[in-house]
Amino acid sequence: MIAEFLRNSNYTVVYTGAGMSTESGLPDFRSKNTGLWENVDPTLIASVDSMNRDVERFFQFYRERVLGVKDCLPHRGHELLVEWEKAGLIDSIITQNVDGFHYRAGSKNVMELHGTLQTVHCQQCGLEFSSEKYETNHFYCTCGGKLRPSVVLFGEGLPEEPFVKAIEESEKADLFIVLGSSLTVTPANQFPLLAKERGAKLVIVNLEPTDFDDYADLVINDRKIGELLIEINKKLM
Repeated sequence: MIAEFLRNSNYTVVYTGAGMSTESGLPDFRSKNTGLWENVDPTLIASVDSMNRDVERFFQFYRERVLGVKDCLPHRGHELLVEWEKAGLIDSIITQNVDGFHYRAGSKNVMELHGTLQTVHCQQCGLEFSSEKYETNHFYCTCGGKLRPSVVLFGEGLPEEPFVKAIEESEKADLFIVLGSSLTVTPANQFPLLAKERGAKLVIVNLEPTDFDDYADLVINDRKIGELLIEINKKLM
């Protein structure tokens, strides 16, 4: 059915969450025993306050995250989204993920709502660097400012440019596909509803049910995203 939806859609937006990344080997945030926040209070370490009060712990936490992303690669699902974009089957990707895998795979029109671990920037002067700075234990800019990952920390709002563009994309969609998001994080979880309110078909693919399933035209649970996209691609060929 998704293949049919894709063929008939004039403007398709894909929205990805942690479930897209876990298939590359990255842990998610909230899964029991394996989630990143299972044994860590994010408001105490992944926050503006932590960066200001306990900066060494902050640096080491994010260095581990940068190294973790470097050790993983985009999977076949990411690659298929690139192919579908080139073929005109999808028009944009809105992502909650900060691994940068959509760009690394080759997708062009991506809105990274929560930033990226692929770069760091100076909190003081704004100068941007590759996250290799963290890999080599360089945490300060030449101006003396702290280098911080280019992600949204607890205590910060979403960056305006990708957020506004995501609203515009959601409003244009006549097909909106959610891949691997529990849709619990606000305000990012409002985009599927915005698209639905504007008349789009809504598809939700997630291992577990979400609070938004009742609004969807199609819900698929208990499926790996990569495998599902491979199946859909065969039907599109």
